Amino acid sequence: MNAPDKSGPGAARDDIAAYALDASRVRRSFDRAASTFDAAAVLHAEVRENLLARLDLTTLTPRVVLDAGAATGHASRALKRRYPAALVVALDFSRRMLQAAGRRQSWLRRFARVQAAAERLPLADASVDLIFSNLMLQWCDPDPAFAEFRRVLAPSGLLCFTTFGPDTLRELRSAWREVDSGTHVNQFIDMHDLGDALVRAGFSSPVLDVERYTLTYPDVRRLAADLKETGARNATLGRPRGLTGRRRFAALQASYEVFRQDGRLPATYEVVFGHAWCPAGPVRRGDTDPSTVSLEEIKRQLQARRGR
Repeated sequence: MNAPDKSGPGAARDDIAAYALDASRVRRSFDRAASTFDAAAVLHAEVRENLLARLDLTTLTPRVVLDAGAATGHASRALKRRYPAALVVALDFSRRMLQAAGRRQSWLRRFARVQAAAERLPLADASVDLIFSNLMLQWCDPDPAFAEFRRVLAPSGLLCFTTFGPDTLRELRSAWREVDSGTHVNQFIDMHDLGDALVRAGFSSPVLDVERYTLTYPDVRRLAADLKETGARNATLGRPRGLTGRRRFAALQASYEVFRQDGRLPATYEVVFGHAWCPAGPVRRGDTDPSTVSLEEIKRQLQARRGR
């Protein structure tokens, strides 16, 4: 008997469905990671500092700042130091992450914590002047998230964000393919598709670029522990159910060994940096071409705005 044909549009739909995220599992994973996040989130901290540095190129004086995906609140505190007169809203869908943020920020004035998803912001239209979002968008659908960001941003407001691109954890994805056909690593969205999504949402002058980071580990077990401690558990709907047995984990370790360099196993992260402006007036969607540009072009655009 011939095997069923798994090619064609139906197979593509099945593949997309397998990589869709289980939102309740994502939330539980971050709740569990609230006590371990800070110690393990080395990459998050470095990317956060780089994104904050890009705000040096602006002359914003925001009244309200939204930290979307605030986690334990490090960016919220940095934004409060940068804009002391502003109301800083730390938003996250993990209650325990926000509780950790609150313990560290109880002394701050004009600071708020809100538990909500980025796709459904409990904020008024045009009520925010700056949205800062570090490594959160990979956990949600960017189209409704960008639509909500656009809705709550005031005219001439700024969105600054980072998220993971498709090359992220490519070594882990490749190693798992040698073991089984399950979905073990998220599918991350390409920079150009993110630019298109920004335009669809009505943003103007979207600018995106990519930086790559590599973390190294003594073994796969330490990499897996780091992912869990930052809340990055496998939440795809097509994930294998149950625990990973010793035999399968040993097969994963063996497959990953082909990447070992200088005694360490690399884990690649492709980080997309983006910024976009809420137009001061009506914008015709589709007018802007969000092409790839360098950091120098980002600086040129921001400096041009500052001179207006």
